[in-house]
Amino acid sequence: METHPKRINRWIPLAFLLIHSVAILIFTRGFLLTRTELPFHSTCSDASLSPCLSPNPPIHHSYSNQNQPKCWTKPVVDRVVIIVLDALRIDFLAPSAFFPAKPWMDKLTVLQNLAFGNESSAKIFKAFADPPTTSLQRLKGLTTGGLPTFVDVGNSFGAPAIVEDNFINQLVLNGKRLVMMGDDTWTQLFPNQFHKSYPFPSFNVKDLDTVDNGCIEHLFPTLYKDDWDVLIAHFLGVDHAGHIFGVDSMPMINKLEQYNTVLERVVDILESQAGPGGVHENTMLIVMGDHGQTLNGDHGGGTAEEVETTMFAMSTKKHTTSVPPEFDTSSCKQDPDGKQMCISSIEQLDFAATLSALLGISFPFGSIGHVNPELYALGSSSLNLDNTKQPAVKEWMKSYVNVLCVNAWQVKRYIDVYSNSSVVGFSSDDMSRISNLYSAAEHNWSNSVKHILMYNDGNEDSTNTSALKAQIAAYLKFFSSVAELARSKWTEFNLSLMITGFGILVISLILQSLAIVHGDNKPYGVSSGLSTGAAFTLFIVLIRACSFLSNSYILEEGKVANFLLATTGLIKLRYSVMRKTMRKEAFVFLAMVSVLRVSIDIGLTKQAATSQFMSSSPTWMLGLAPDHPALTYAIEIAPILSVAALICVLYVAIARTHSEGIWKYVTVGSMLSYFLIALLWASESKIFGFDGLLQVIGGRNIIPQTVYVIGLVQLFLLASAHMFCSGKDKNWGSRTVALVSACSSPVILLSGKQGSMLALAYLLAGYCIMRLEGVERRTKSDGQNKFSKLDSVCVVQWSLLSVCMFFASGHWCAFDGLRYGAAFVGFDEFVLIRQAILLTIETFGFSIILSVFGLPLLIPSHGEKRHQLFQMYMLYGVISATTVTATILCVTIHRRHLMVWGLFAPKFVFDVVGLILTDVLICLASAFYL
Repeated sequence: METHPKRINRWIPLAFLLIHSVAILIFTRGFLLTRTELPFHSTCSDASLSPCLSPNPPIHHSYSNQNQPKCWTKPVVDRVVIIVLDALRIDFLAPSAFFPAKPWMDKLTVLQNLAFGNESSAKIFKAFADPPTTSLQRLKGLTTGGLPTFVDVGNSFGAPAIVEDNFINQLVLNGKRLVMMGDDTWTQLFPNQFHKSYPFPSFNVKDLDTVDNGCIEHLFPTLYKDDWDVLIAHFLGVDHAGHIFGVDSMPMINKLEQYNTVLERVVDILESQAGPGGVHENTMLIVMGDHGQTLNGDHGGGTAEEVETTMFAMSTKKHTTSVPPEFDTSSCKQDPDGKQMCISSIEQLDFAATLSALLGISFPFGSIGHVNPELYALGSSSLNLDNTKQPAVKEWMKSYVNVLCVNAWQVKRYIDVYSNSSVVGFSSDDMSRISNLYSAAEHNWSNSVKHILMYNDGNEDSTNTSALKAQIAAYLKFFSSVAELARSKWTEFNLSLMITGFGILVISLILQSLAIVHGDNKPYGVSSGLSTGAAFTLFIVLIRACSFLSNSYILEEGKVANFLLATTGLIKLRYSVMRKTMRKEAFVFLAMVSVLRVSIDIGLTKQAATSQFMSSSPTWMLGLAPDHPALTYAIEIAPILSVAALICVLYVAIARTHSEGIWKYVTVGSMLSYFLIALLWASESKIFGFDGLLQVIGGRNIIPQTVYVIGLVQLFLLASAHMFCSGKDKNWGSRTVALVSACSSPVILLSGKQGSMLALAYLLAGYCIMRLEGVERRTKSDGQNKFSKLDSVCVVQWSLLSVCMFFASGHWCAFDGLRYGAAFVGFDEFVLIRQAILLTIETFGFSIILSVFGLPLLIPSHGEKRHQLFQMYMLYGVISATTVTATILCVTIHRRHLMVWGLFAPKFVFDVVGLILTDVLICLASAFYL
């Protein structure tokens, strides 16, 4: 007779999954839109439309490459060698005099010596990247001269080809020959563009050497050849060493020292071939990072350490020209010997335009950057300044101001076309301001500066020099305004779609609430009247939802959830004291909340860009040094003891629930997995004497793979048991323990040695919630049906506990909070689907997977369980959906906020992924339990 409502209860979660998916898809199409990519490409003939001087014929100076065809500007260098050192922090290259001394500094000494040598035309720059700071977005930004878009972060695992005009495309159109080696992202972004390419797989962060060794193998022979014009070598070792070991580690230092040796040999080859008629007579070497990294090796966000990287540039011609002080961005320090050391600054946004000017090709159509004066000045060695009557600085300014004229015309053309072509474009006020700045600069150019360049006889004239400087300043002001406008209003938001998606989510919340209150005619749901517990639950959920309207509370989301969880614990403690029962459980629960609070603090220190907390010691409260023997033993032994405790808990659970058949065997399989995990950790430790065990049994991957296989077999057995067993209530506890234990093994393994301790804390806190739920029920008992009302407080406690577990396990809502190394636990090679599944399990294992499947543990030992569980899952889904709805409202309100891409958008992505995963697991749990 219960078959019909049972079948309905299974379909309702699936219906809400579909509704949420549709709502999120609609909202995402309105919010995470990419910048409109225009299909236009620059050509050499376009320059005739500009008001600037044509590069033919030459004005007052000649170039070493006169025979090369001219395009928009005169080529300044013949060849460019670009060496990308992925995740190159500024303090990896800049001298330690600029920073507090750290072990990883001053390792790239060959570049420092060149930059600060008396006769060298080399310079170190502090380079600024635009977030998001993932490699894909940075390469797109570097080559197109545009700003990256947040939605492309998802493409970092499979880069699509760039269809927008870019620096690489312009090189090919202008007949330049390109050679690439290293990170295979380049060949994915620019297929069939390279004359020669030697790509190597880039996503295996555990591999520090394959990509780098491949670069080294092909780099040195290629430097001796003359069959290329631009060479790109992309090294990944520093990035991978940071992800796995952190910045302050020996693998990182070893990688930097290796790079120093490689760069020393590169410089020797270039200088040996730099004589008259040599292959590298007029070559520019650029060594650069695509982004920085935090102390923990993370990147992707917009913190200072992530967006600040560095660049080294050197011309093989030793003559160089200093830029006027007005345009010099140098910051100087003195070394211990009193020697002056200066580093300049550059925006990565300007890289495409500057390289285009140096090589004399068309600027990418969508570039909004400008030619950097100091990097362009390094190429002034190719100007035949000895044959001109004018000072080198003025001659450089005359060349540079004409380049800026073409640059400004190109940017203004793009802004006009973009505003007219895109759906939203820019506002009339913004366009008016930009147009006025450009018109003022162009008017001054046409009436004054153009005549100076065309007819000046070379006599020194301070008035002419001032006019050139004023013209350059006017162009730079125009570029600055365009970049500021683009950064603030680049993304086009479709407000109609955003409101539609938000409205559907609100409707789904109403429907889910009705499903809780009026699930069917049985009297076991929440009463229609608003009880004290329901009002308190609503208050807690709304308080947490409202906190998302503040970026500060989002940054402290883990602490907010922990505070609310502690508040509910105090309420339960009050009931316990009043009823004089279960006071021990109430105090233990508050103690576990305190433990999670400390864990959240430790997790937040990993997120903090400049925090030294983790590198010193997380046990500073105990006054122990990082290398203290007691600390060493505690770190190695505590996880294994926690695993032993979990095994004991499962044994007791089997005994008390009278498990039998498949449920018992599945739980025993989890105990075996726990034992294997403990064995793996013991063999990796130096204090147990099991160092050679892994080699004996077949390598360090054999145990993780065995755990995965056991888990898959367990899930298969559980599915089979559900199909062939009636699922009576007497097996309810056994089924829940079996399913949760089967899922917990890979979660603990992937979480590292903290996993077992977090699982134990989670278990204790969950047990206390289950026990204290009975206290609340006794206060609501009506004497006839002891379980007539659903205790909503325990469900919100369970939800808050899962949020705390997400942050306590060291995660946060940002892409640099993902532990990519977990995707390779048990495997060395990269397979996208497999690694994505492992990364998802590690990220959401404690907070969603175990929480959803473990929810039936809150149901009392007597009463109507099937309907109670349905109500609980609906309430848990409402709480999760309310969180996402609040996040979407917050994102809609703050869509023009300064931190929209650095904070609000990542929060939105993590929340919607979490909601979809929660809905999917609720559907699976409903099919399994109901």
